[in-house]
Amino acid sequence: MPLFTPGRRWQPPYYPFKREKIGKRSLAFIERVVKGPLFGCRMCGNCLLQETAFICPMECPKGARNGPCGGSTEAHCYVDETRPCIWYEIYERAFKMGRQEMLLEVMPPLDWGKVGTETWGDVARQVKEVGTKKVASGLVSGDKEERAEIWDAVFRPVRQPDWWQGDAEYHPPAYDEPVSELERRLKAGEFVVTAEVAPPASVATGKMCRNVEMVRPYVAAVNFTDCPSATSRMSSIACSKMALEHDAEPVLQIAARDRTRTGLQAEVLGASALGIRNILCLSGDHSRMGPAPQGRMDIIDIDAIQMLWILRRMRDEGKYLDGRPIKFRPQYFLGAAAAPFASRPEFQAIREHKKVNAGAQFFQTNLVYDPDGMEVWLNELAKRNILDKVYILVGITPLKSLKMAQYMHKDVPGVVIPEHLLKRLEAAGDGVQEEGVQIALELIEAVKGKQGVNGIHLMAVGWEDIVPRIVSEAGLARPVAIAEPELCLN
Repeated sequence: MPLFTPGRRWQPPYYPFKREKIGKRSLAFIERVVKGPLFGCRMCGNCLLQETAFICPMECPKGARNGPCGGSTEAHCYVDETRPCIWYEIYERAFKMGRQEMLLEVMPPLDWGKVGTETWGDVARQVKEVGTKKVASGLVSGDKEERAEIWDAVFRPVRQPDWWQGDAEYHPPAYDEPVSELERRLKAGEFVVTAEVAPPASVATGKMCRNVEMVRPYVAAVNFTDCPSATSRMSSIACSKMALEHDAEPVLQIAARDRTRTGLQAEVLGASALGIRNILCLSGDHSRMGPAPQGRMDIIDIDAIQMLWILRRMRDEGKYLDGRPIKFRPQYFLGAAAAPFASRPEFQAIREHKKVNAGAQFFQTNLVYDPDGMEVWLNELAKRNILDKVYILVGITPLKSLKMAQYMHKDVPGVVIPEHLLKRLEAAGDGVQEEGVQIALELIEAVKGKQGVNGIHLMAVGWEDIVPRIVSEAGLARPVAIAEPELCLN
């Protein structure tokens, strides 16, 4: 089995942001000459080859260092169709080599102070610290466990610096009482409904506020998207604050695409201070999906799993990423996206398992139109013993037209609409919207009884006025007291 990268053999390398000594520059040159042709090495200075089946994850256009995005596919990368999804290749080789469990370790974001520099020197220094003789004898030992222990003693400190200390273990929340109404209802065993309300594309908030008022009696919480398709809209945090003013519980969505690690920590502190108690961590649609002129496309600062890890530690351990203590900790219920159909179910199960370990307490899934196919994914999660550690809300979107369904099936990563549903919509003619509603009701009925499913997440995509009907006809409505609404701009 070849150990070089199955993607591109060469990419423009990073260069250091500081003047290095001649010895380090020489070592970096040798490392680049060797690892470049073999692994497509970009000299990130934070090498993870040992944990990613000897395929460099930095070939991912998103710069994802903890697994594939929701757009992963066997065919190609959805951002750059000239290359394979490098994380799909990593998963495939890891399974063949029996190294798939190594992919559960939560990897740190790049330390940009090391970007462009060598990694071999760090390894050599760690060998010296452990003991050269001990390392040499351990690596040739006939005892498999001893070899693994020595290997880990050398490479773990290199890939897991003191400011991160990622692992492959589950970290339950360090609190007992629910911090949000959504969490309380899920813990009580209620089959909950959440729904999206589209943020406005201007400062006119009247329609959004009316939509919030309309869906509020029927849902446990209202999601506000964070610039979907990399297209600017009103910020999720502003919409969430307005929802609170209308006595609706918000779910704040935060896309890693637009955040630095500094900005992320600042934003969640502000959100918690405003009373926002549910946060959904997303990688975000790539800039390529947005309008021109497109933003930077080669790297993100943090991915969704790293976001979860950072926010969980801020809440439970009371410390910033740089180690500073937080005297008054933020409070929130942490969520993440899940994608049952993005790639092979066993691949996605590792990705979801990793999110749960990092801190995800609930999932809102990508759109589901094949309940039986979703059950295969749920079975893979059950094998990993994580269904009792996370609440799962299944994504449902009522199909408003055949054109919409065809677009989602062909062009939206991770969404699969079975042929028989497309034929139903086509046969419906002028009654296509009603057929779309009936399909949504059938899907809700089908997923309600599935193991590990705790609710649904309705994504109406601009059709918010259908939410009350769907919730009512699905038998999921519950009486809620209605408070006097706040005023919003028209």
